[in-house]
Amino acid sequence: MRVLRSRRVVLPDGERPAAVVVADGRIAAVVPYDEGGADLGDLVLLPGLVDTHVHVNEPGRTDWEGFETATRAAAAGGVTTIVDMPLNSLPPTVDTGALAVKRAAAAGKSHVDVGFWGGAVPSNVDALRPLYEAGVFGFKAFLAPSGVDEFGHLDAAGLGRAVAAVDRALFVVHAEDPVALLPMAPSRRYRDFVASRPRVAEDRAVETVIEIARRTGARVHILHLSSSDALESLAAARRDGVRVTAETCPHYLSLSADAVPDGATQFKCCPPIREADNREELWRALGSGLIDCVVSDHSPAPPDLKRLDTGDFAAAWGGIASLQLGLPVVWTQARSRGYGLADVVRWMAQRPAELVGLGTKGRIAAGNDADLVAFAPDEEFVVDPHRLHHRHPITPYAGMRLSGVVRRTWLRGVEVPGPRPHGRLIVRSEP
Repeated sequence: MRVLRSRRVVLPDGERPAAVVVADGRIAAVVPYDEGGADLGDLVLLPGLVDTHVHVNEPGRTDWEGFETATRAAAAGGVTTIVDMPLNSLPPTVDTGALAVKRAAAAGKSHVDVGFWGGAVPSNVDALRPLYEAGVFGFKAFLAPSGVDEFGHLDAAGLGRAVAAVDRALFVVHAEDPVALLPMAPSRRYRDFVASRPRVAEDRAVETVIEIARRTGARVHILHLSSSDALESLAAARRDGVRVTAETCPHYLSLSADAVPDGATQFKCCPPIREADNREELWRALGSGLIDCVVSDHSPAPPDLKRLDTGDFAAAWGGIASLQLGLPVVWTQARSRGYGLADVVRWMAQRPAELVGLGTKGRIAAGNDADLVAFAPDEEFVVDPHRLHHRHPITPYAGMRLSGVVRRTWLRGVEVPGPRPHGRLIVRSEP
């Protein structure tokens, strides 16, 4: 047994002095600060973050990323649980055989706990239920081309068939309407890339997903929301009792299209980073609870695929690597808008855990896993890409001054990363 105490512990009912008793990997009790223990001084004690949107890309594209590097980056950023996306690995996680290959690739390499999404593609509707019963947390689907040929996208009818095949499952959807996407000629200008993926592409696809959920009663989740114009549809659906949730990402909350330099393809992601006024609307929706959570959409690629040499946004891979930096990025922006650490914990730990049914994650509470983070909220640092742990030192945050430093991370009471990975491969426990 060990006891960690701080004058600032972020608990489900707010922040206060407390001591956290850890035994056998679980939080045995939360007791008054004066009862003693190892004092963290000025560090704030947070629950480990839960990131439900991570592309690890192993096996098959391990030159892009891998379980050892991705989970080391996660631990360094205060993330103690990730859920890995089904595409960009080879094979993609679209049947039970592929899930077995994925789990074998992750075994013994993960510094944090790892779960898996299944994929819903045009050819695998009969494979969905066995995959769900094998423990995936739900299914990822695209309504527009995914960027890799082996993971096809669904049209509205295909998504309807998929949700009917596993009516209990959570479906998480990349919501862009391919009809509204525009061809893009080679260009170093970011505004040309944004124009090729207009807000209306997201807005229409979000409406499509909502209509399927309204008609079928399915539970759906909008991934990486970037268009604030879609918020009205989300709000109306919620009022009507449609089971729809939404996430956004650190890059949409911190960056803006007008500040992206020409040729800076490290900023490219799909859907794109939009204008500053759009960003502020996302913040208002996050503060009100209309947007449920903030996750990374960590999607790294080698430098040649990012086309850093030419700066061509049309040819560059779309994805941002931010797994290690999400907490300080969001905290830096949140505190400037009057939000507190309890808000950040709700968005980045509690709500993602609730989204996927991880009842023992995301909160400092008796009975939960002792996944904990010692955080220095007032300490500043300048992002040096070469100090990041993901496989390639590429980030749009390079040179940015951020507030908040992760000092220590514990997974089930054991500090990570340690000499050997001790993350577990976790499965869905909800029905």
